[in-house]
Amino acid sequence: MIILYLFAVLIIAGVFLLIFMWLTARMNRVINTDINFKDFPEDFGKLSIFFISDIHKRKVSDSIISQALGKADLVVIGGDLTESGVPFDQVEENIAKLKSIGPAYFVWGNNDYETDYHLLDATLLKHGVKILDNTAVMFESAEGEVISILGVDYLKAKKARLDLALADAEADSFKILISHHPAIIKDINASSGIRLVLAGHTHGGQIRVFGRGPYELGGLKEERGIKILTSNGYGTSLLPLRLGAKPETHLIHLMKE
Repeated sequence: MIILYLFAVLIIAGVFLLIFMWLTARMNRVINTDINFKDFPEDFGKLSIFFISDIHKRKVSDSIISQALGKADLVVIGGDLTESGVPFDQVEENIAKLKSIGPAYFVWGNNDYETDYHLLDATLLKHGVKILDNTAVMFESAEGEVISILGVDYLKAKKARLDLALADAEADSFKILISHHPAIIKDINASSGIRLVLAGHTHGGQIRVFGRGPYELGGLKEERGIKILTSNGYGTSLLPLRLGAKPETHLIHLMKE
């Protein structure tokens, strides 16, 4: 009798845990992060970026959009905008919502290539989203200071060409690199001038047991003088569940120290 009772308790606890993980995976969070640099171009004052990665099967919530409207200078979509089986009208609706925040830039993730990526490419261009596939885009202040935003294709498919993105950027500019996979940090030389990397892919481990997961929890850290922000991402992979790695999007504010 006691064994049956304990078994029933375990089943009920398991069901509640699954519900909790499912609800966690559906959270809508915008994390505000200030990042200061000694060499940030002072003429820009503050540059605010709305960063979202790993949307996968999710529909971008209106609450996310409302929290970012009027607060971001530009939008960065850090890959895995979609995946196999996601209706393309949903993908297009997500793109249109994100584009409403401001000028948008996109890098390819591994799951984006599972879809009709030619159609995805055309849809992004239709909505005026700039695809950074081993290329760069520059912003110049009235006084001539330059910020370059570089993007590389998916790293693990050996499509990433950081050398081409760097060649496309202004040599002496303040450089921000977008890469779906955070391991790009290993390929960056200190002489490149890249000061910040934005990445996703890892989902923060997605399901962490006693604080442990297959990947590090997302966050901001510094390696070899380069700051890297890796997002837990917005959606999920394989299972629509999260534990210990809440979904997140980001309002990142860059300024001079």
